[in-house]
Amino acid sequence: MRGFYKIYKNLLIKYPLGVQAFQTGTLMAVGDQLAQNLVEKRQLKDLDFLRTAQFYAIGFCFGGPAVRTWYGILDKYIGSKGGLVTIKKVAIDQILFAPTFIVLLLTTIGIMQGNDATSIKNKLKNEYTDILWNNYKLWPMVQLVNFAFVPLNYQVLVVQCVAVLWNCYVSYRTNRDPIKNTQ
Repeated sequence: MRGFYKIYKNLLIKYPLGVQAFQTGTLMAVGDQLAQNLVEKRQLKDLDFLRTAQFYAIGFCFGGPAVRTWYGILDKYIGSKGGLVTIKKVAIDQILFAPTFIVLLLTTIGIMQGNDATSIKNKLKNEYTDILWNNYKLWPMVQLVNFAFVPLNYQVLVVQCVAVLWNCYVSYRTNRDPIKNTQ
């Protein structure tokens, strides 16, 4: 295990954005598979591997780079140590980044599902507020710990480990029967 950690640490130093994009994509795909297997209770023959690949692509191309870049911006302009710095980072993260990221995430998922603009708009109307409120039940506490105790290079990993369950929830919410979403 120590050897794996050393390789991971070296790759993270050399290729921070690439490593964090890869791990985010992988953990988003795991979240989707958990949604399909445990929440939706699909049989192996009914699993939607394209959907899982789409979640991987969203994490790799969008989620990982966006979160890593955001944390770098917070670190650069707000700081990296101290209680007040942590509170400021959590507040800014939850007031600015979370609402924007959720809109972009839901829109990206809708596009990858092949939905038209009207369908995506309806999905946002039906899902956004509930997902955002549930975000506020989980992420401020996670980010308090993350920003207070975790070095910048590992913050995306911490968030994505917690986000396996969050991504399971988002995958389920964004892939429910469209008829149910209008109720």
